[in-house]
Amino acid sequence: MFRKTPQEAAPARSRPAAEPMAGSTFSILGPDVSIKGDISATADLHIDGRVEGDITCAALDQGAASEITGAVRADNARLAGKVRGSINASTLVILKSAHIEGDVHYDTLTIEPGAFVDGRFAQRASAEITPLVAGKHANDTSALLLTQASEG
Repeated sequence: MFRKTPQEAAPARSRPAAEPMAGSTFSILGPDVSIKGDISATADLHIDGRVEGDITCAALDQGAASEITGAVRADNARLAGKVRGSINASTLVILKSAHIEGDVHYDTLTIEPGAFVDGRFAQRASAEITPLVAGKHANDTSALLLTQASEG
């Protein structure tokens, strides 16, 4: 009496499972991938491998065993591996397994206890307003004194 046809019995799927949601993409560099060169993506990027070059993307999720040698520029970044280079992100999360060697520019910053950072921290708004003197920020008095001494 209430018999369903095979098509009605199966649940309807709006899209195949492998198809990304409309308007969003996600790229993964696995642990066996090593890239020499700059990476530019308009989407989210997950890196478990090694990159020698600058990275620009919407969101970066770095695995704990990965290494990045170059500048990182992202709207959102979650760093867990090694980074040798400057970081510029609106929202930045540095996990306890991270090892960063470079200056960090951010709007919002979270650092887990145990994370290693060898560099200077600066909020992006103040870093963009501060005038540069010989490649250093004017509020860095040692750079200012060195610049004045070499000019005088």
